[in-house]
This record gives sequence, C-alpha cells and structure tokens, in this order.
Amino acid sequence: MAMSAVARETVFALRRQIAKIEGTLPERLEAPARGAPGAGKVRSGFPSGIAEKPVDAAGSEITIVRRGLAAALPDAFLHTGIERLDAALGGGLPKAALSEIHGLETRDAGAVAGFALSLTSLILREKPGLPVLWIGTAEIFREAGFPYARGLHALFGIAPEQLLLSEAPKLLDALWITEEAARMTAFAAVILEIRGSPRLLDLTATRRLHARAHSASRPVLLLRQAGEAEPTAAPVRLIVSAAPAASRETVAGPLAGSIGRPAFTVDIGKSRTALSGQFTLEWNPDEHAFAERTENSVAVVPVPLRGADPAPASGAVLAFPAVAPPAATSPTACDQPSRQQRPAHRSPRRAG
Repeated sequence: MAMSAVARETVFALRRQIAKIEGTLPERLEAPARGAPGAGKVRSGFPSGIAEKPVDAAGSEITIVRRGLAAALPDAFLHTGIERLDAALGGGLPKAALSEIHGLETRDAGAVAGFALSLTSLILREKPGLPVLWIGTAEIFREAGFPYARGLHALFGIAPEQLLLSEAPKLLDALWITEEAARMTAFAAVILEIRGSPRLLDLTATRRLHARAHSASRPVLLLRQAGEAEPTAAPVRLIVSAAPAASRETVAGPLAGSIGRPAFTVDIGKSRTALSGQFTLEWNPDEHAFAERTENSVAVVPVPLRGADPAPASGAVLAFPAVAPPAATSPTACDQPSRQQRPAHRSPRRAG
C-alpha cells in the first residue's frame, strides 16, 4: 500500500515537471481529492485532440484540451466568431501562444497582412488602449510595404497610434526584438513578419517565441510570406490567401458589377485538434467582425465597361509554322505578286 502511494506521488511529480517544461498548467494535472466533484473525470492517456468538460472543486466547468499533457481554459482562446472555424481549432486561436499565418506566394502578402489586422482588431476589443508592435526586416517592408495608417481606422477600427512599427536590418535583430517584446505585458499583441524560409527561424527559435508568449499571456503572430511550411512550435498554422470578392449587398439585392467586402480563404494547416478544413471568410469593416460566406454566395468578376461580354472559350487550337510576310516598299507592294510569281503570259519575253 505504501509502495503504491509512493509510486503515485512519483508519477504526479513527473507530470508536474513535464507540465512546467511544456508550459502547461500543473494544477490542472494534479489528482483531484477523493470525493471532490469531477474526481473521476480527470484521467490520462487521451489521444491527441480529445477534449472533455470536467467540473472543478468550485462546481464550474472547465475545458481540458489534451495534446499529450497540455491543458487550457475556455477563456484562453481568441474566438473568431465563426463557429465552424473555432470548433475546428479546438476553441479558437490561443491567446498566450505563437500562431502562424502563412502565405504561400508573394502576392498573398496583402491578404496575410489584412487577416492579421482583422485578428488584431478582435484582440484590441479585449485589451483596449494597449498598442500592438509590428516587427519586420527591411526586406519584407520593401517587398510588401507598410500598413496604411488611414485604412487602419476605417477598415479595422485600429487607431494609427496604436500600431507601432519596428524595422530591423537583419532577421537576427528582428527575432531579438520579438523575444523581448513578447515578454512584455505592455503590448496587446506582437506581430513578426518575415519572408521566405530562413535558417534562423528554426524550431528552437519558434519555441523561444512560444515560451515568451505563454509566460506573458500575450499572442504572438508569425506572418510568413512566400515560405515553405516548415516545422515550428506554433500550435496553430493558418494558410491564408485572397478570395474573390462577392457583389455588394444593397436593399434591392446584390449590386451587379460591384466589389463587396474583403474576403479570405483560410486553410487549417496545423491545429491542436489535428483537424483540417477550408473556410471563406469576409471581413465586415463596419462591425469589425468576420462572417462566413454561405454556399449560395457567388463570387463575381467585373464585366468590361466597353465592348461586349467576353467570347466563349474557343475550341482546339492548331499550331502552324510562322510565315514571314514579304518585304514591302510601298503601301500597295504587299498586294502585288513578286516578279518570280508573275505569270509568264503577262510578262512576254523580249524578242531579238
């Protein structure tokens, strides 16, 4: 009996040590007291991504999402407002963690930045008055540009003075600035934007960023432009690209030929629940909220203002060798046959 008690305490001590290493909540992993509510509901050995709602000693429900021994509370997630997306992410984006927003091509830089600013607008609802630090290298700002100050307030409700920009000469400097800023509670969020797949941004560097975000309980958004989907410590990776805009809605119905709200195509590349999915989200600049595009919505392409509608697709195209036109010295020379091609009966041979 004594040996079993010692073994139990040893197991719980190991779990607490692993929880400290992984940055989880050790008090949620301790064995509940006998007779306490929910004593028989906390158990180990879950497969990754399985969640349950036990009851703590106070009688309130808590959510435990297990990936190994990771635990999280319901208010630890940033809800996007899209139920299907939040459910696929296991509750939403983690607030105290590193989240990766990935753009596969350079032309997706605007969509990735716009989606990050949309999430920033949701974050500032819960932490009004705090600034947001946007960090990037000179290369990425030269390629993708800076956020437009007047558009911040018009589209996202972010005051221009709330967004602080830090341009670093090298990626090593940008990573150092991000680590130092991520441990501060004076920022509502920290955004790091990089380009490509640099070797400095490896698994160790992202683990440091994730640990800083967890210790400060602040989100860190990693924007990756035109890079490969390499392993990182971010528990969530969203692949974002621009989606065709639908027509603008009016009282009389959709306005033909118009361009509606900005839209994003969001793919779940990695999540705590290991669930994949693709979503088309529209950002409402008036309400500062996401809306999922329904299946009945049809994306439109503006019709040319002048001329007829585009012709239907042609049939099979055959390739012919290119024939160079004959040399011409006068406007009418092309209409005249050459001397070698002139019929013999029209040019009689000179006699004598």
